[in-house]
Amino acid sequence: MSTLRPFFIDTDTASDDAVALVMAFARDDINIVGIGVVAGNVPLSSALQNALYTRELCGRTDVPVYAGADRPLIYELGTAQHVHGDDGMGDIGLPLTDRTPSEGHAVDALLEASNEYAGELTLVTLGPLTNIALAIQRDPSIADRISRVVLMGAAADHIGNVNPVAEFNMWVDPHAVQIVLESGLPLEFVGWDISRRDAVIIPEEANRLRSIGTPRAEFTIDIQRIVAEFCARDTKLAGFDMPDPIAMAYAIDPSIATQTRHLNLVTECAEGPTRGMVVMDLLGFTGREPNAVVVMHADHSAFIRQLEAAIS
Repeated sequence: MSTLRPFFIDTDTASDDAVALVMAFARDDINIVGIGVVAGNVPLSSALQNALYTRELCGRTDVPVYAGADRPLIYELGTAQHVHGDDGMGDIGLPLTDRTPSEGHAVDALLEASNEYAGELTLVTLGPLTNIALAIQRDPSIADRISRVVLMGAAADHIGNVNPVAEFNMWVDPHAVQIVLESGLPLEFVGWDISRRDAVIIPEEANRLRSIGTPRAEFTIDIQRIVAEFCARDTKLAGFDMPDPIAMAYAIDPSIATQTRHLNLVTECAEGPTRGMVVMDLLGFTGREPNAVVVMHADHSAFIRQLEAAIS
């Protein structure tokens, strides 16, 4: 058994996903066996270019990047370009064209990785769960082979960032979320509530991180340009928050979570004011068996230390 931990990452690469990838690429104790890309924050073609650009910036062109689903299972694709910029990377003029992903489909690559690293593989999802749901539909036994699934999604306080109660990744493809929740996979959710409370980068901290001066440090902060405006205007935060990086930080080092709970989760799939809400049975009213671990609190300082190490 290798000492390197095998990770497969599934992403709808925009500004915070890119930072999560930087954090994973920086680790010498992790073997990123593949990156699957899904439509979400931006259309699939942009998400692919953003992942490929980030990989190149980090000098990790050894890691394969695969195209996955270009739309949700049932709904039309809704993107978050108003949050991340038209290109998903803050519209700062990065050359995000002409890079080519690996041959093959992200769903096939995930299934192959689950077989090759059976019992060892950590799956980290940073976007809508379409690729994961398709993999489960193709081969339900995948649930027996993956050791951890860390998902950026939902919100334990049921406060949303795309409608009053839903987090964006879950809202894009709620039918996929429900398939994942019913799959038997070992799920660990890091919700938007954690990002909003424990992963906000205030301007002083952003300036300090950027002043580290490496290409990765400048990239990490500069691509948050449109997000920072959205957070000031719409989500009313003191800085910009980093949902995918805090999820990745927890996947890399679970001690970043200072409180977790085992809960039963179901998804609201119907179109309407609660579409994409992941309903967490916090008081146990339903009596249903827990199907996920949910991070309830995380350590901001430990997160910043990990981020700083990755970009230094």
